[in-house]
Amino acid sequence: MQNKVDLAFSLIGTEIPADHGYLLFSALSKILPFIHTNKQVAIHPISGKRTENRLMYLNQNSYLTFRVPEKMVSELLQLTGSLISIGDYEVRVGVPHVRKLKPAVSLYSPLVVIKGFMEPESFFGAVHRQLHDMNVRGKPMLVWQDKPLQDVGGRTGDLHSHFVRRTLRVKDKEIVGFALRIDNLTAEESLRVQENGIGGRNRFGCGIFLPFRR
Repeated sequence: MQNKVDLAFSLIGTEIPADHGYLLFSALSKILPFIHTNKQVAIHPISGKRTENRLMYLNQNSYLTFRVPEKMVSELLQLTGSLISIGDYEVRVGVPHVRKLKPAVSLYSPLVVIKGFMEPESFFGAVHRQLHDMNVRGKPMLVWQDKPLQDVGGRTGDLHSHFVRRTLRVKDKEIVGFALRIDNLTAEESLRVQENGIGGRNRFGCGIFLPFRR
C-alpha cells in the first residue's frame, strides 16, 4: 500500500449542515468525478461549532481534508478556488497544505460504520476482526455518554444505551455507527489503522482516525 497523507484545504464560508458527509461527497464528485469511484479517497468530516438547528458554523479550524495516497495530491489540487454547494449552503475552497500521518499511541474516530453491525456487541466483534486482519493488537473501546470510555466486553443490559451511537444520513436512509477509540498502539500499528481506516463509508467521513488528545 502506498503511503497516505492528509491534504487539507482552508474553507471560506459561514455554515453547513452538521450531518454533511454524504452531501459533501456528492458535491465534490460533481467537480472531480473520480472521487465517486475511487475507494482510496477518504474525506474527513469538517469540524466546526454545532448549533441546535442541525447546522454547523465554520471557524478557523474548519478544513476540507482528504486522506489519500500521495500520488493523488496533484489531482485534488484542482479543487483550489472552487465553490461547492453542501445542501443549501455554499463554501469556497481555499489554500491547501499537506500533512503527513503521525503515529500515536491512541487513535479516535467520532463515527465508525460497519455494515450489518448496529448493536454494541456485534459491532465490537467486527472491530476486533478488522484489527486482527490488519495485524493490529491495540485495544479498541466504545465511547460512553456519561463516562470516559469502557470496553464493551462483559457488560450487558441497559448499560449499552450509554455508548455514543451516531447516525449518518445517506439520501433517505439513516446509517448507524459508533464512536471508537483504540489504545496501546505501536507506531507501525497506528499508521496502519490511519491508512486503512475501519469499516466503510470513508468517503462520507466515517472510520477515519486521528490521534486522540485528552
